[in-house]
Parts: sequence; C-alpha cells; structure tokens
Amino acid sequence: MGSLRLSTYLINNLEENGISTFWAENITLLLLFILIFIAGRIIFWISRKVVIGIFNRIAKKTKSSFDDLLLKNKVPGLISYIPFLFFIFAYIPGLFESKYEAFYIGSKNIIESISVILFLSIIRAVLKTLIDYLKTIPALRDKPLDSYLQVVMIFLWFIGVILILSILTGKDVWSFITALGALSAVLLFVFKDTILGFVASVQIAINDTVRIGDWISMPNNNADGDVISISLSTVQVQNFDKTITSIPTYKLISDSFINWRGMSESAGRRIKRSLLIKVSSVRFLESDEIQKLNQIDLLTDFLKERSLEIEKANFEKQVNKSLLINGRNFTNLGLFRYYTEAYLENHPMVNSEMTIMCRQLAPTAQGIPLEIYVFSKDKEWKNYEHISADIFDHLLAATKYFSLECFELSTSFPSSNS
Repeated sequence: MGSLRLSTYLINNLEENGISTFWAENITLLLLFILIFIAGRIIFWISRKVVIGIFNRIAKKTKSSFDDLLLKNKVPGLISYIPFLFFIFAYIPGLFESKYEAFYIGSKNIIESISVILFLSIIRAVLKTLIDYLKTIPALRDKPLDSYLQVVMIFLWFIGVILILSILTGKDVWSFITALGALSAVLLFVFKDTILGFVASVQIAINDTVRIGDWISMPNNNADGDVISISLSTVQVQNFDKTITSIPTYKLISDSFINWRGMSESAGRRIKRSLLIKVSSVRFLESDEIQKLNQIDLLTDFLKERSLEIEKANFEKQVNKSLLINGRNFTNLGLFRYYTEAYLENHPMVNSEMTIMCRQLAPTAQGIPLEIYVFSKDKEWKNYEHISADIFDHLLAATKYFSLECFELSTSFPSSNS
C-alpha cells in the first residue's frame, strides 16, 4: 500500500510539471525500482553486520571449532542474503504487476531461481563445514569424506536445476523428470566418470583400501608417494619429488597398486638386499684360519660348540682328514652367513622380534647372492636408508676376514696386438 501511494504521488507531481502520463509512469517505475534496490542493499548490509557479528561472538565464547568452521566456509555471509531476497521478492515484482505482466512474471521467476541457488549454496557451505569438522576427529581424518559431499551436492544440484527450469518455464517438475528419463543413456555417458568414481569411493571406504596419508605406488600412472586427497573423480598423490599425480578414483578399483600402509603400521620396515659373492672365493677353512676367526666375538661361542660337534662326528666315522673335502668341515661362506645373522641379531636398529635371516640364493653368472632379510625399527625413509647402508658397509668390509670376495664387473679389456 505504501509503494502504491508513493507511486500515485510521484505520477501526479510529474504530470503537474508537464510530463505526459506515459513518461510519468515509467519514470516513477524506474525511481521506485532504484529506491527498493537501495533499501534492499541497506537491509543486506544491516543483516550481514548482525548475522556475522552474532556468529563471531558465539565463536569466541565456545571452545568447539564447528562455529569457527562455519565462519571459514562463509555460512553467516550466505544467510545474510535471505532478508535481502525476501524484501526484493516482496516489492520488485509488484512494480510490474499492473501494466507489465511479462516483467512481473520474469522478475518473480528470476528472484525465485536465485533463491533456489542461494539455499543450495547455504546447504553446501553447511555440509562442507560438517565435513571439515569430521576431519578433525582422528578416526575419520583419513576417510574420503569429500567424495560423499560431492555425491550429495550432485544430487542436490540436480534437483535444484530441475526446480529452476520448472520456475523459468512454468512447467511441472515431473515433466522435466520424464524428459530426463528419456535422456538417461546420454546422462550415463556424460557422467560415466562421476558414477564410476562414486562406486569406487564407496568401495574404497567400505573395504578401507586407501586412506588419506597412505603411501601408494602405481607405476602405470607414474604415482609413488602419499595420498593427499580422495574426491569423487580423482585421487591426488604427492610424489616424493613433490610433483602431484591425479588418478581417476575408479582406477584404484580396476587397476593394481601397492599400498605401503601395512609396512607403516607394522613394527618394522623390511630390508631385503643381497651381496654377490664370487664363487671362486668360496672354500673349506684350515684349522689355523678357524683359530684366527675364533677371535671374532660373535663367532667364539659358535666355533667352540660347532668344532666339538664336527670333531666328534669325524672321529666316529673315522674320516680321512688328509683332504679337507672329507667329512664335515667349516666353509668361509657358511661362517660368514652365520656371522651375518649374529651381527643382525645384535644390531640396535634391527627389530629382533621380526624375521632375521641371511640366506643363500641360487648362483648366477655374477656369483652367489647372499640375501639379507631383516626389518629395521625406524621406518622413516631417510633413516631406513642410512640403517641399510650401515649394515652393508659393515658386511662388505667383513668379507675379507673370511677370505671372501664380492663380484665386481671388470673394467679392463684384453689388449689386441696389431
């Protein structure tokens, strides 16, 4: 009623000043439109100050981080648009109702469509806040929560788009749903990756296949590093060279990859490397050599016990010891293998509660592989490499005490006589 009286007053004043009725009505309409829009902006400014101020005061008084996250995701700012939209919706369409029906319907539909977008934006911001809050809970920190948010928002935006189309065209919502049903094959093709990603995200979550923070290796996709995010469409992996590889989420279901989480959660990280011993350096040991090796602390008790056992066995069988090959004897490789295991068992950074083994593999053209199979206590990459290097530094240096040689590719070539 107030706007109608103001409109009549302005038209009468303009006509009294010699302006035709047509122009008087249109100028009045423009002036009222500007005044309503300015009033709406003032309402928005006041509501923004009030709403954000209330949220800030609440955030300062409470210990919970949820209200801080609401501010971070701009929920109060979005809520402050609601009074502005209600005010505009109450007055703007009414300006055109009497004479400009097309403008009346158009302005009303546009404002209603903007309202749908605003409410969807508020819902998204609230859900994003909820996801961010859940990520602060240790048990949920490594879950692909962003994927679920994306799925919910795709569904909501799908409904929102149908509502907006219904508002703008004036057609029933069910007519759009029926039309979309006919286009389902096209939609499945367009949203193929999204649908596959959603299914993969659910399977990843249920089976606990991958978590944020896991170290995964996927050579086919040049990925070898830590998972930093899991979304509906992609999984991002930060490689050790700090590059980032994006992998389609469904590939974690369809393709093979290595997840090193089991190693990270275990009590040790495996060291599995080999020394290549030259076959020609392997031999039986003479008694004086055995006496010399008896000075090695890790071998003293073993040599004492095993020597008595060997002597007893050879005596009982009346073995001819003029040749070392007869009967039972010590070999330098066998003693080195025992020494290696004893050394690893006493190493402070080797987990003694897990497998400790030094085994001999099948001979190759490069020699006899002597494989070390143990687990380091420290699983951090740099420290792990240092521990591995320290172990093999010692073993490489120890081979000469057992008259053993490691394989080394010769770099010299026989000279040809011209």
